[in-house]
Amino acid sequence: MESLTDRIDETISDGLDWLNDNWSGFFDALRLVMEGLYNGIEAGLTFPPFFVIAIAAGLLGWWAVRLRFGILSALGLAFCALMGLWPETMQTLALVFTATTIALLIAVPLGIIAGFRPRLHAALLPVLDMVQTLPPYIYLLPAIALLGFGPATALAATVVVAIPPALRLTAHGIRLTPVNFLELGQATGSSGMQMFLKIRLPFAVPSIMAGVNQCLMMALGMVVIAGIVGSGGLGATIYDSVRTLSIGKSIDAGIAIVILTMILDRTTEGAIGRERKAAA
Repeated sequence: MESLTDRIDETISDGLDWLNDNWSGFFDALRLVMEGLYNGIEAGLTFPPFFVIAIAAGLLGWWAVRLRFGILSALGLAFCALMGLWPETMQTLALVFTATTIALLIAVPLGIIAGFRPRLHAALLPVLDMVQTLPPYIYLLPAIALLGFGPATALAATVVVAIPPALRLTAHGIRLTPVNFLELGQATGSSGMQMFLKIRLPFAVPSIMAGVNQCLMMALGMVVIAGIVGSGGLGATIYDSVRTLSIGKSIDAGIAIVILTMILDRTTEGAIGRERKAAA
């Protein structure tokens, strides 16, 4: 006798087969767009000599945080190059930037709408909770079925994981607008668009930037896991090291991931701090 679990599994399999049969052209186009965006960003990061990217990261870290952090950021990226992991590091960074860009293009507008519409926000919360609760690698399976192996699969799964924090914090920022400022805008005859651009959005920017930070961190964690689907980067390096028991190489890749994480996290946190000071 067929169990309920078997029926659910069969329904999911049939659904994926139907999508492959009827929407293959759409998913092929989606793969080309995502891989094209990724290839463009990767080319921009790998074409210059490593010290150019390291210096640029150092200057950005100096602007966002302080001089000492900028110097450490540049030295950290230079150390990745000295370990022989520069191409993999830049591939990982390209995957993170691509996935974050796509995720923010979806999450920020939807978060703004949800901030204005409490019912939509309430309806989205269970979906966001489910996405964040499920193990991240579970999103790789349907992505493989629809997009095949490669960077597009890693990007699709990463985008799904990276959307919830950005969407939540964007909606939260829109709802945080002080009532007295909204009343002042109404009293001065401001239109709805003017109130959004001049009152709501400036107050929401720090929260949106916090969402960008969390989106980056979720994307970085996911692209490392996604190395098992042939996405390249440091995740693939770790996966290959596990298969071949190359402990030293896996440690090197882990160090590079830590360096990237610290640079991205501290830089975006510094940018958030600057926005908050500007808003104050």
